[in-house]
Amino acid sequence: MFEADRSSVDRVDVLRLFDELKALLNLGQVRAAENIGGTWQTNPWVKKGILLGFRFGVLRDVSLDDQFRFFDKSTLPLKKITLTSEVRLVPGGSAIRDGAYVAKGVVCMPPMYINIGAYVDEETMIDSHALVGSCAQIGRRVHLSAGAQIGGVLEPVGSLPVIIEDDVLIGGNCGVYEGAIVKRSAVLAAGVILAGGTAVYDVEREQIYRKTENQPLTIPEGAVVVPGTRPLEKTWAKGQQLSVATPVIIKYRDERTNRSTMIEEILR
Repeated sequence: MFEADRSSVDRVDVLRLFDELKALLNLGQVRAAENIGGTWQTNPWVKKGILLGFRFGVLRDVSLDDQFRFFDKSTLPLKKITLTSEVRLVPGGSAIRDGAYVAKGVVCMPPMYINIGAYVDEETMIDSHALVGSCAQIGRRVHLSAGAQIGGVLEPVGSLPVIIEDDVLIGGNCGVYEGAIVKRSAVLAAGVILAGGTAVYDVEREQIYRKTENQPLTIPEGAVVVPGTRPLEKTWAKGQQLSVATPVIIKYRDERTNRSTMIEEILR
């Protein structure tokens, strides 16, 4: 159905299947990516189903009133959250699209946004101006600090979305994009940017981590990553003392690092 020409399929059938997919995504019973035997794998059929919703939805007026005007696809309403969801959704302009899984105990500080296909596990905090993009997978007890951007990877359908595992701390104004994986208990200091072309230098283990053809950029378990710089090697650049931004792993999480993040428990 995904590959078929739009005119050759029954729109009613497509929308019925799309609604069934959204229901399963809302319950967390299907996911855009799963950890199978310790390896994260994409479920392309889930992404294809989500894309059908974009393709077959029609633009409609979803305005609140004459002052707050909004127009979006008919297939992509906001998620219906009630008190029984046990999600703390603080007033102030946040939005969660239908088809995103948000577990009990999640805290949403305004304004933040969670897109369709995302999975946000228990007791995670999504702080002000933070984004969880389409199909991103967020673990338990994660803190996405103010302004953090977790990119969505909806296309290509076979590409792995961004993965943030359990107990990760993402600092303010961080960006994680293009299917990067941040393993359990890692810490990204404020301002760290991770993307497909990023090289991460591990001064503790004397290694360099990069995305390869078969492996996404992966931040090791417990790594503490800070913004750094690396000098450019070309003669003219050296003469100008130019350098480029480079994330640096300066150590691995220890008892002191854990104590410094205990404030998260107080805020939940």
